Amino acid sequence: MDISIIGVPIFYGADKKGPEYGPSKLREKKIVEVIGKHNHRVFDFGDLYVPEVKEYNKFFSHPNMKYLDPIVQVNNNLAHIVYSSIMGGSFPLIIGGDHSLGLGSVAGASKAFKSFAVIWIDAHGDINTQETSESGNVHGMSLAKAMGIGYPDLVDVYFKGKKVENENVYIVGARDLDKGEYDLIKKEDLNVYTAKRIHEYGIKHVVNEVLENLKNKNIENVHLSFDLDFIDAQFVPGTGTPVHNGMTIEETETLLKMFADSKLIKSMDFVELNPLLDRNDTTADLAIDLLDWTFKHI
Repeated sequence: MDISIIGVPIFYGADKKGPEYGPSKLREKKIVEVIGKHNHRVFDFGDLYVPEVKEYNKFFSHPNMKYLDPIVQVNNNLAHIVYSSIMGGSFPLIIGGDHSLGLGSVAGASKAFKSFAVIWIDAHGDINTQETSESGNVHGMSLAKAMGIGYPDLVDVYFKGKKVENENVYIVGARDLDKGEYDLIKKEDLNVYTAKRIHEYGIKHVVNEVLENLKNKNIENVHLSFDLDFIDAQFVPGTGTPVHNGMTIEETETLLKMFADSKLIKSMDFVELNPLLDRNDTTADLAIDLLDWTFKHI
């Protein structure tokens, strides 16, 4: 398989410095060689340009959303690279960077595929809006915007309107949701597989439930958006918003293998590695191991 690595060195969505160094850290850990050993041709497209904005200007474009303009610009550019990669017969692997980039990657994949779903693997829902967000951090809003909910400048990234139907979104591993997110989940009857559900039924049961649902809908193309904070906080010191009561490394490997083996995954985000918070490269080494494991099965 041809793999296109696209780095997005952005921290604006998290408003916490560090994730912008994630792509360079993964390259330092030989990501191209690690993935390439599994009979893939790997093309590293380098990093997207991220305009510099001073911290005192972070609310310049919107009073409730930080760094709105550069986030829109980066996501527009990312969407086109992802779309172009898929149309060229390649698998885009987007390495971040914070999870605000998920909007752009979903937008690009959405334009490329008619039968399309998103699996959002994260401790958080990322379905806030500018009204419900307590922080103003756009990485907590990106999935809502992909579903057409919220501020038009973000909803209309790359092309006007929603990128994925709400019923084709699967949030897996959530355990830190805001009130507004709970309200949206209930209102839209979203497919949310919480950490509590995973602990109760087991990771294999939950992944099989998602795959069965996709099969029943005849969906053949899935964008997988993986946030390192899906994993329990004790294992990932180098991520910006770690949450306890998450998944073990073994459970994470099981999930990634099962989704990869399904052959439905056609593009992927790998986000929220923060080398500035990491301890002795614990999280960076785990990230490389997980990518190695995933692309062994893709």
